[in-house]
Amino acid sequence: MAEVGTAGVQHPPIHSFVHHRSRLTEGQQHAWERWWQTRGRDVEDLLSGAEPFDPPAWFGRTAPLVLEIGSGMGESTAALAAAAPDVDHLAVEVFEPGLAQLLMRLAEADLTNVALLRGDAVALLRQCVPPASLIAIRVFFPDPWPKRRHRKRRLVQPDFAALAASRLEPGGTLHMATDWDDYAVQMREVCDGEPLLENTASGEPDGWTPRPEWRPVTKFEQRAVHEGRAVHDLVYRRLSTEPPSGHRA
Repeated sequence: MAEVGTAGVQHPPIHSFVHHRSRLTEGQQHAWERWWQTRGRDVEDLLSGAEPFDPPAWFGRTAPLVLEIGSGMGESTAALAAAAPDVDHLAVEVFEPGLAQLLMRLAEADLTNVALLRGDAVALLRQCVPPASLIAIRVFFPDPWPKRRHRKRRLVQPDFAALAASRLEPGGTLHMATDWDDYAVQMREVCDGEPLLENTASGEPDGWTPRPEWRPVTKFEQRAVHEGRAVHDLVYRRLSTEPPSGHRA
């Protein structure tokens, strides 16, 4: 459904991705053909009911669940999954070469605690993920939409913050990172305005979270730093109190 702005003009709903047409390398194609059918799922199949959203069945166990929006080439995903084998990870991405590369990383490291989902993470959160079922949501380096006229397309908006908070269990975290200063400020302002979230770094200068040592440094982040862009982390915790009546969900 389209969203209606203050001027009565309809805008398309915010998605967690933009379609990119890219070819797979020979290695990525081999990984896709070998492992996608057992490790990957299409979000559209979950939204339509063709396949149930059932992480315990996918992983063969019930474990704490983390959802990553935009896993890219899978560097962080694979490293964080390896560091937390008792946690199950949902990697949501639309970029097929990135998903194929992640399949290769998982196979190389013999990791079984990551499920790959191709499609729109926002729709997945809204329609499939039960409330208070995630211990963490990670949004690392989302598309910054740097042009001012495009900023309404950015993922982190008030409705997204409310949706993400509702899917986190009390004490769960929303962890965001970006190398665009104005987007970092927008993230902080949006999440500060969400009653179910509290900034875990409220005592730090400007509310930024010191860069966690456990978050892997990817090639993308290295390039951003090399080009002179500062990287900001923000970690918000889901409160246990319920929002006031009429709050977005």
